[in-house]
Amino acid sequence: MKTLTVLKAKRYGVYTCHTDLTLREAARKMVDQDISSLVVVDDGGVLLGIVTRVDLMRARHAGENWGDVTVGSAMSADVVAVSPEDTLDTVMSLLLERHIHRVVVVREEDNGPHPVAVLSAADVVYHMAREG
Repeated sequence: MKTLTVLKAKRYGVYTCHTDLTLREAARKMVDQDISSLVVVDDGGVLLGIVTRVDLMRARHAGENWGDVTVGSAMSADVVAVSPEDTLDTVMSLLLERHIHRVVVVREEDNGPHPVAVLSAADVVYHMAREG
């Protein structure tokens, strides 16, 4: 895993949404796609944040109208991102050090970082199980 780059390690693409999506709509999208997070982007595809199942549960726990809250209000803007050239070992270190479950893989473009994948702890374990 020391030399396996995150772009080669990714098993799925990236599912995105905009800040004006409601949490109810985000929950439906996560369930329909069988995913645990949505990457939040602007109209130009630039990374703004991430909203996770835990964010949805926090919003539901905090109030009755959770479904009407927008993703922009509930998302985390402090996203841990890696480049496509980083290794899976780098991802594993970040997950452990930051106590997080996923990182966003981004390509830097002129207008900012564009998400190309999400790598989770499950992806790391998947590749660990296949190591020689």
